Amino acid sequence: MVKRAMCHIRAAGYLLAILAALSILEPVGARAQTAASIEQNFAGSLTAMPAENLAVSGAFYVPVYSSVAMSAGRLRADFSATLSVHNASETRPLVLKRIAYFDTAGKMVESYLKAPIALKPFATIEVFIAATDVRGGTGANFVVDWAATGEIPEPAVEALMVGSVGAGHYAFISQGRPIRIVGKN
Repeated sequence: MVKRAMCHIRAAGYLLAILAALSILEPVGARAQTAASIEQNFAGSLTAMPAENLAVSGAFYVPVYSSVAMSAGRLRADFSATLSVHNASETRPLVLKRIAYFDTAGKMVESYLKAPIALKPFATIEVFIAATDVRGGTGANFVVDWAATGEIPEPAVEALMVGSVGAGHYAFISQGRPIRIVGKN
């Protein structure tokens, strides 16, 4: 039993090492995707915009740790980040109205959609931020605005960060949070 557990731990370590190595192999000067590349790279995930009115809408805030301060702020570790937006509906398209990337100061770094796009049921699109793209800083985030023609399961929106610091390799997820207005009842 102990040997089997150690084998699984070793396999997980190899997987993280491979993921970290892949993140290191990015082209020099690699930057985030552009709106055109999202539409090209994920053409198979997209469908025609619905003709009906968009009756339901929402937004997600996704913290992204593309840079992490370490050693009392004296060092910085940079991670690649992949934002994934999943349509959790089996029957309805999900319309994405905005995917925007913001830096630590709240300034928009980049907008990824020229116009709204519609995701097929159960389809996914991704936005990749290279580890060498440090424009977001330690407090970067995405905002994703979405809509649908009627009731729909809430989309799944999350970011995966991958990188290495010294001999250590790290991968972690940040889940998107619905943006809801709170205040007096």
